[in-house]
Amino acid sequence: QVQLVESGGGLVQPGGSLRLSCAASGISFSMYAMGWYRQAPGKEREWVARMSSGGITNYADSVKGRFTISRDNAKNTVYLQMNSLKHEDTAVYYCNAQRFKNYWGKGTLVTVPP
Repeated sequence: QVQLVESGGGLVQPGGSLRLSCAASGISFSMYAMGWYRQAPGKEREWVARMSSGGITNYADSVKGRFTISRDNAKNTVYLQMNSLKHEDTAVYYCNAQRFKNYWGKGTLVTVPP
């Protein structure tokens, strides 16, 4: 059974930082591309960042230079370091694992007040 469990969300002031974690089980983690998506209130889910199984990273323009995705294959965990947070980063953040199928976590809420 595949499980992706996000953690690390919370309330942070503008300009602050948070690090999200996503622990995966039930998959051959190192063979999967891992990504982060987010869904703000009243909006559709959007892609944030991705790291391939080979370590290549890509970022949405809205977070480039502020967010960093990383992974620890020994711990089956992917991270999202978020710096210089803005109110518009407020969203539920979801972890995604992709190879032949897509798997999703249940999300963790990040709140950045105006």
